[in-house]
Amino acid sequence: MLSRKQKHFLLKFFSLFSIVRGYNILVIVIAQYLTSIFILAPQLPLRQVLLDVNLLMLILASAAAIAGGYIINSFYDSEKDLINRPRKTMLDKLVSQQTKLTGYFVLNFMSVFFASYVSFRAVVFFSIYIFGIWFYSHKLKKFPFIGNLVATLLAVVPFFAIFIHYRNFSEVIFVHATFLFLLISMRELTKDLENIKGDLAQNYRTIPVVYGEKVSKFILTFLSIATLIPAVLLLTSFKLGYMHVYFYLSIIALIVFDVLLWKSNRKLHYIILHNILKFIIVAGVLCIVLIDVDVFLGRFF
Repeated sequence: MLSRKQKHFLLKFFSLFSIVRGYNILVIVIAQYLTSIFILAPQLPLRQVLLDVNLLMLILASAAAIAGGYIINSFYDSEKDLINRPRKTMLDKLVSQQTKLTGYFVLNFMSVFFASYVSFRAVVFFSIYIFGIWFYSHKLKKFPFIGNLVATLLAVVPFFAIFIHYRNFSEVIFVHATFLFLLISMRELTKDLENIKGDLAQNYRTIPVVYGEKVSKFILTFLSIATLIPAVLLLTSFKLGYMHVYFYLSIIALIVFDVLLWKSNRKLHYIILHNILKFIIVAGVLCIVLIDVDVFLGRFF
């Protein structure tokens, strides 16, 4: 049986894990590796990609910077989250604001340290990225459109570090990136609808607060239709292996999303919509292996 001290330590650990969204970071790490293996460097032996120390350092730098970003976001949004996510906020409050700030600076230092192993350009890249996350959390997220745009860009920036590492700028990369960009844009706006009560109380000028729920729904519908462009291009112009099944199912899921969207008028409804988008994004990460299901046999040597 755990002692009181051990229970307190575990609660603090889970609180910190909740703050840095450890599950999200794990998904991003897996996504970066799968993207490298199947999309960015399909010509390289699997072992060469997996044992690439520079790639590992870039992924660790990304993970540390993103974890730091979640901490500073939690730091600035503590009052808003008390309204929007009271249960999660109570768990997060087990870690003091001072500890959060200490963890934030430690993680940012680690990010730059990992990047320094690769090159000075990587250091500059992640230093700018870290500043961008702070500036977004402190200022930009309170403004409509620009806050959503910057949040989406910050979500995909870590993948550009991998693009640059492999110097692969083929068309298929940008089409995949466009599809992901549109999905993340939808997720950010859906989160704004979900959190409208807290945003309104804390004077965050998000799209739903400034323009209303109806305009937000029109924008989401437009974005969902826009995802058809990269999805159709990927299905008709590039070799996807069995991943074409994912894109067909994604189109169906987005149609369901649109139908539910126009029937939604409560926070619970928007949470469900948010989870649909998260599922599509995470499923897209895992389905990358369907591009070449024989990769572990055919490319290991």
